[in-house]
Amino acid sequence: MYRTKLKIDGMMCGMCEAHINDAIRKAVPAAKKVSSSHTKGEAVFVTEEAPALEELRKTIADTGYQVLSEETEEYEKKKGLFGIF
Repeated sequence: MYRTKLKIDGMMCGMCEAHINDAIRKAVPAAKKVSSSHTKGEAVFVTEEAPALEELRKTIADTGYQVLSEETEEYEKKKGLFGIF
């Protein structure tokens, strides 16, 4: 699994977060755990395969926001309660 974090310019409120989340789900249908924060200026999601970031950048730009940077890293799903099972 992969965890992708995007730094995004232009988010000001909760509706902006919803627009970004929708854009991510549109560009990367396999995205899971999609969340955005306008206070941090970032969006985070998890995928099974590394996402195509060019398409994602374009979809977000078409929504009126700008991706400043992206970071994709391997992600290990936590197991069970408190990660012990």
